[in-house]
Amino acid sequence: MEPKVSIIMGSTSDLDVMAKAAKLLDDFEIPFEMNALSAHRTPDEVEKFAKGARDNGIKVIIAGAGMAAHLPGVIAAMTPVPVIGVPINASLSGFDSILAILQMPPGIPVATVAVNGAMNAAILAVQMMATGDDVLMQKLVDYKESLKQKIVKANSELSEVKYNFKTN
Repeated sequence: MEPKVSIIMGSTSDLDVMAKAAKLLDDFEIPFEMNALSAHRTPDEVEKFAKGARDNGIKVIIAGAGMAAHLPGVIAAMTPVPVIGVPINASLSGFDSILAILQMPPGIPVATVAVNGAMNAAILAVQMMATGDDVLMQKLVDYKESLKQKIVKANSELSEVKYNFKTN
């Protein structure tokens, strides 16, 4: 089994956040790899990974980083593979990470999700790959329908909640 998505984190302290992306990819039966790479501590390894990602069959990279969150942008600078950045709340409520990931120069895009939004990063990766894969697209459609059904069920359950002045 060869990975199609690469989940990269600045350090294993980011694993609690990035595990949500791994769980979703696992649920969709998409092979992925997980590695810790640091733009500041292991720049040579980051360069080797980024420059080899496409040749290694990687279709999308999900990169999470906190504080000096340069990892997604550095990777994006060295690969044609789409990069999704996950700002991690390590300081300043994650706002510093948002800006570091979001404010990329022209020609070096990084898709950016919410602070600690690794699950949405994985959904976006699935959506990207599903554009050329009908089976994966159907799984995605089914997943989105299940989200809808959760809300329908929640409203049904809320209708049973009683208050003196509740009108529905």
